[in-house]
Amino acid sequence: MEAYPLETRRVAQIGIIVRDIEAASAAWAKLLGCDVPKWHWTEAYEQARTEYQGQPTQARAKLAFFHLENLDIELIEPDEHPSTWRAWLDEHGESVHHIAFEVDGMAARTESMTQAGLPLLQRGEYTGGRYAYFDGASSARAVIELLENDRR
Repeated sequence: MEAYPLETRRVAQIGIIVRDIEAASAAWAKLLGCDVPKWHWTEAYEQARTEYQGQPTQARAKLAFFHLENLDIELIEPDEHPSTWRAWLDEHGESVHHIAFEVDGMAARTESMTQAGLPLLQRGEYTGGRYAYFDGASSARAVIELLENDRR
């Protein structure tokens, strides 16, 4: 089989942009019949080294995760700094933002994705790994996120 840009079919999560993390978490918990998860802030620039459209940004977001049997639902409440999250909320309102895939070799996958015509929107680090969002609107009709977790 010919190589393809993602080189994975491991879907990790569906990300949803929200205006109020607490209200959205309560609504999802009620729908799923589970406890409301605690939310946390993404890491500050000094740790995350977040870049949006090729430029450093102080952007942060509140995140809450629902760990389901087959994938996670990630709720994201962005702050006011420039980010793919803030741009999405301003342009589309509260809605599904991305589909995330687990990958190995983020640098190689990033190169493959950009060569396949999916521009890099935002990237950063988190404790235990890194992420990258790609603009797949014109081809895949969705923002595609890659997640690479460090092996322990």
